[in-house]
Amino acid sequence: MRKVVVIGGGITGMSTMHYLQKQAKEQGLDLALTLIEKDAQIGGKMVTKQRDGYLMEVGADSIVSRHASVRKLIEELQLEDRVVYNDTGVSYILTENQLHAIPEDSVFGIPMNEQALNKSTLISEEGKKAVLQDLEKTELPFTTNHSVGEFLTYYLGEEIVQKQVAPVLSGVYSGDLNKLTIASTLPYLFEYKNEFGSIMRGFEANKAFYQENAKKKFISFKNGLVELFERIEETLENATILKNTSAELLKQDTNGYKVQIDTGEWLDADEVVLAVPHQVAQKLLKEEPFQRDFEELQTGSIITVYLAYDLPNDVLPADGTGYIVSSGNDVNCNACTWTSRKWRHTSKDDKLLIRMFYKKNNPRFKEFCQMTNNELAQIARQDIEKSLKITDEPTWIDVRKWFDAMPIYNLQHKQAVERIEKQMVKYHPHVHLAGCSYYGVGIGLCIQNGEEVATRIMNQFIQTQREFV
Repeated sequence: MRKVVVIGGGITGMSTMHYLQKQAKEQGLDLALTLIEKDAQIGGKMVTKQRDGYLMEVGADSIVSRHASVRKLIEELQLEDRVVYNDTGVSYILTENQLHAIPEDSVFGIPMNEQALNKSTLISEEGKKAVLQDLEKTELPFTTNHSVGEFLTYYLGEEIVQKQVAPVLSGVYSGDLNKLTIASTLPYLFEYKNEFGSIMRGFEANKAFYQENAKKKFISFKNGLVELFERIEETLENATILKNTSAELLKQDTNGYKVQIDTGEWLDADEVVLAVPHQVAQKLLKEEPFQRDFEELQTGSIITVYLAYDLPNDVLPADGTGYIVSSGNDVNCNACTWTSRKWRHTSKDDKLLIRMFYKKNNPRFKEFCQMTNNELAQIARQDIEKSLKITDEPTWIDVRKWFDAMPIYNLQHKQAVERIEKQMVKYHPHVHLAGCSYYGVGIGLCIQNGEEVATRIMNQFIQTQREFV
């Protein structure tokens, strides 16, 4: 019987477990699976909590639906009847203390056509003329390794990038657009420019796709994202899941690998998957070549604050689901989601639930890190009063701190990962790095990565089996 140990019970680790079991059954291969998770529950940065009739996602709040791996996994787990979609609505950008709607037919603030551009109340007439240069500048003096900020500014102009695009993209990727590559953010923009000669023409050609996905852009489940993990765990058969357990040491021997856990016990493995943040993998892989390249990988931090109010949702601006903060404002937050408006299932009595975000790129973030939860709660209340004019006392407040939890794909990221991969083949050909530290921040990409790792492991087992026949 072949043995695989997966370290890390987030979405990548659990997807790897699911696809290892699925492919082992298809290939008729006897496989023993063990998952090691340091927390009391699986899920990683996807954590569902309930409180007084409200449902909170204190980590990632949803899954982008359009990635093919998402729908595939949901169907395989027979979870279709549990899926809920976000209520469609307007997203705003808060600039100079005023809410400006991001026009429909925009993707990450990038207009898909001239009509969407003309509807923007953030961009001056000169700024709109600059955007139209995209239709004329057909040359492509870039590669996907260039920064997405430099790329978009060259074709769309500085004003729209700074005022309408950067606030959105920086919120998604937690970094400076001039330090994030096209490849790690929006590679399809490069493809549009190459194929259609224009970013906007590329969007226009794919407009039906974006409009359809805009209606059901995000996915959750009736009892929250925890349902996805509960179902995977239910369907795992010949598998052991060790919760509240840490992997302390990874050691290679003549028969494969041994993983020492915090009880002192050693687990045998033919293959090991490190579906953990890169800092954890770095500690388990102690060879000097790994250390230098792991140091190139960067992370971001975030503080989130939920506030529940004994108020109806209609105190919010009509049809809105939240705002992203741009420049020239009195508020301290980076973004604000109107959770109970965006996700009706999160509030049973249609009462107001708001989530505030404070990120590492915030000028006051170091100061926020030193504050108590009560002090942070007061900051969040002040931000809501200034931006939404809500002065009522919240019924409760929940503060969460995620330090060094989100990967930032800087310009050196891809090259560093490639060097690490080469060293892995040399030193540890049967140990597999997986997850958002390396291969994509979206949940869909993590699911895809989990399946890819499972396929690679199964191919190795099958190849070994053939060699012994």
